[in-house]
Amino acid sequence: MVAQIIDGKAIATTLRKEIADKIMARNKQDIRQPGLAVILVGDDPASEIYVRNKRQACEEVGFKSVYHQLPAATTQDELNTLIQTLNQDASIDGILVQLPLPSHIDSDNVIEHIDPNKDVDGFHPYNLGRLAQRRPLLRPCTPYGVMTLLDSIQTVYKGREAVVIGASNIVGLPMALELLSAGCTITVCHRLTENIEEHVKKADILVSAVGSPGIIKGNWIKPGATVIDIGITRLADGKLAGDVEFQAASERAAWITPVPGGVGPMTVATLLKNTLIAAQAKDAAAGIY
Repeated sequence: MVAQIIDGKAIATTLRKEIADKIMARNKQDIRQPGLAVILVGDDPASEIYVRNKRQACEEVGFKSVYHQLPAATTQDELNTLIQTLNQDASIDGILVQLPLPSHIDSDNVIEHIDPNKDVDGFHPYNLGRLAQRRPLLRPCTPYGVMTLLDSIQTVYKGREAVVIGASNIVGLPMALELLSAGCTITVCHRLTENIEEHVKKADILVSAVGSPGIIKGNWIKPGATVIDIGITRLADGKLAGDVEFQAASERAAWITPVPGGVGPMTVATLLKNTLIAAQAKDAAAGIY
């Protein structure tokens, strides 16, 4: 068996084109551009690249893009004050604070200051709670993007065993909630889990979000499984690697995402989708259709 590749780059391109078409239709009806505000605290090179990619994506689909780069010494109160200003700005539909933040800033506190209706990352406790209740509004971008990838290959969820490696509030936990809502039986593995290999071997759908190269061995993969590799790490030689031993896993899985080019592009595309959803919800509340 040789796994088929789930081409996240191609699927993300299609999604971005659909969003751009909807923005063009809004323009023809003289409906305002959706607005996304991105906040970066400090000058971490990796974060700057992520922010640049997000801003470029906004411009490509026709969004209004607002960027605030703050010094690393920015205080908690200063950051929260900026967020409150953006919460009240009618031209802004989404607020994204690039993580990680400097160690003196409480990320959870920052997230809770974002208006849940503008929380296009989907990290606010309100939005995670809605997801847990199977009543999602703005969904965490990476797990939501993974579900789009799985839907693209017509994945059957009901009655299938899904194993999620990683239990973070940003990826692992909401990923488990997404798959549970879809009808899977869920196992979540984390740093205290014993014998992860045995859990992986039973997975019809495996999602790994650890960020540890090769932690999932290829010979653990259940024959015919679908493998989603969210983890991405830059190696000493400059190459990018996922959590899963790609070549060996490809010889057992039915479907697999590459690293790079799998989940990564979907995260940005889903951020755009969430921003459009937030704008449409605001328009509907104002009687604009």
